[in-house]
Amino acid sequence: MPLKNLPSHSLSARPRFGLIIIGDEILSGKRADKHLPKVIELLKARGLSLDYAEYVGDDPDRITVALRRAFASGDVVFSTGGIGATPDDHTRQCAARALGVALQLHPQAKALIEQRMQDLALEQGRSYDPDQADNLHSLNMGVFPQGAQIIPNPYNKIPGFYCVGERGGVYFVPGFPVMAWPMIEWVLDTHYRACFAVDAWVERSVIVLGAMEATLTPLMEAIEHDFPGVKVFSLPSVDHPQYGRHIELGVKGAPALVAAAYASLRAGLIPFAVKLGPELVQS
Repeated sequence: MPLKNLPSHSLSARPRFGLIIIGDEILSGKRADKHLPKVIELLKARGLSLDYAEYVGDDPDRITVALRRAFASGDVVFSTGGIGATPDDHTRQCAARALGVALQLHPQAKALIEQRMQDLALEQGRSYDPDQADNLHSLNMGVFPQGAQIIPNPYNKIPGFYCVGERGGVYFVPGFPVMAWPMIEWVLDTHYRACFAVDAWVERSVIVLGAMEATLTPLMEAIEHDFPGVKVFSLPSVDHPQYGRHIELGVKGAPALVAAAYASLRAGLIPFAVKLGPELVQS
């Protein structure tokens, strides 16, 4: 599959954003995932939102299937983990399989990795030998699918990479948060700034005490029908320490639309004679 420089949607309409989190250590509970909440935070700070996320263990077949689906989606997908050079790191190889291209040592990645190895030797007070087995093995971290481009790593210079197929673009970063998060920020700020919509999203809701979702569903459906572009949400709770059984009922979307939709929602609650708690606003 031929690769392009960037997804065509990166400079036009807002793309959908996805996240693939790779690693047995997450699924086994050995490590707690920190990427999902952080990526949501990074996107939200730019007026964007995460559309979906997926967890995949260190199984090459499953990783390949997930990546093939990501490339075919037309979405912007971040993939964390598995890009090292140990036996349990499969992501680079699976990305090549998903795209149907060969692996090759990226020349810029090679230079950056060699610079990192030189810096490390200097820190440890030893001479740098490019032909040393450890240094040669480290170059595997720069073996990417043919046509890939690098994502700079400000922590230790060893880059991530991104590949763009006929439709989707997938951005590969390490599993370590200290590296992954600034690299994801770089991708967003470098390639998707035109999509930023800061202050173009707001969420307004109210705590509805003791109500049932089934009772309020017709009202929710009516609000979405009457206000296209606004999403209605309900978050029920049965054991909240302050409110007990309740529903957080609200709307989210563009500020101008949300203001009118929320007013209609509040008016629609009156016939139900429900007791209301505090209002909540997020932007």
